[in-house]
Amino acid sequence: MSEFPERDLPPGRHHLLREHLLTEIRQNETKTAKDSKTGRADKRWFRPTLIAGAVAASIAAGVLVASPFGDQAAQAGPPSKETVRMLEEIAAVAKKQPAPKDVRDDQYVYIKSKVGYLAQEEGKPAELDPVHPREFWLSVDGKHDELLHEPASGFDNEVLKAEGPPMPSDPNYRNLEKLPTDPVNMLDWLHKESDGSSSEDQATFVLVGDLLYESLMPPKQAAALYLAASKIPGVELIEDSVDAEGRHGVAIAREDQGERQELIFDKKTKEFLGERQVAVEDLPSGPKKGDVTGRSAVLERTVVDKAGQRP
Repeated sequence: MSEFPERDLPPGRHHLLREHLLTEIRQNETKTAKDSKTGRADKRWFRPTLIAGAVAASIAAGVLVASPFGDQAAQAGPPSKETVRMLEEIAAVAKKQPAPKDVRDDQYVYIKSKVGYLAQEEGKPAELDPVHPREFWLSVDGKHDELLHEPASGFDNEVLKAEGPPMPSDPNYRNLEKLPTDPVNMLDWLHKESDGSSSEDQATFVLVGDLLYESLMPPKQAAALYLAASKIPGVELIEDSVDAEGRHGVAIAREDQGERQELIFDKKTKEFLGERQVAVEDLPSGPKKGDVTGRSAVLERTVVDKAGQRP
């Protein structure tokens, strides 16, 4: 059995895995009900490499996992002027980007990336997985089955069934078009919809990363998102960071529970490149201070006609 003891899911996975877990739990409950009629009981849990069944249950139920480091939000100060200035520059560039035209509800946002995060076998120290390819087809309206292709993590064209209406924080394009276009209201929305971390500020920052990673943000909403991030206590500027593709960039970061989450942007174009997590102290799961505990890189992002289609 695999186990992942970290307190929070890596950026870009939090929302997706939560949605998938809820789907799997509903399917398993239906299967268990059917099996009970035949005298069989075979309830199986969805267990991605990064998360244990117990943690999965907590996230699916909306329960926060206890933190051994305590709530660091009380010590977090406002972002520095340099941090705010960088986010303002990133927002200005994002706002000028052309919005995609004639996007249909039955289409998909295709995101190709590379990822590698901590994984842990029971009784063994956590180890950093090798960087591997990941492809995701995200439904434009959130009402169509989605597709995940990440064989290294056990997802070989895994279909994510669309069940029920999308959640307000679902990163489908139609949802994102409805988000606020001013930073104050965007920050209010982030606070309202974020969950699953050690503090409200950290949950908000994690949601910012989730929205950036596997989605297609409309220009005005993207600009508002960056400006809202500049108001989150504890957010800081890292002058040099490296994504999973080996590309260097400037990072907007936040420390929490012994790790620093870095959202990496190209220094010249201000394009979002990917993310990195770094241990800022020795962690109970094994990583030492300074160790990289996760990284990703977005390589391609576009709209396609159907799940499984590549540009």
